[in-house]
Amino acid sequence: MTTTESFAKQSLTDHLTELRSCLIISMVAVAAGFALAYSFIRPIADWFFRPLIQVLPEKKTLIFISYQEGFFFI
Repeated sequence: MTTTESFAKQSLTDHLTELRSCLIISMVAVAAGFALAYSFIRPIADWFFRPLIQVLPEKKTLIFISYQEGFFFI
């Protein structure tokens, strides 16, 4: 029996149970990816801003023009 045939023979509750498990696994994977990326926020920010910082005039720094911009790379 192929996978398509086994899906066709499942009841609605079986489909919903499988959907729930897939959604839980997806949410755990997204949360783990977010935690991993957030743990490396400084190196990512340094890599992202390196070209801009290299062309800034001497003794100048980056500024943020709105309140929420400062929270993107804490």
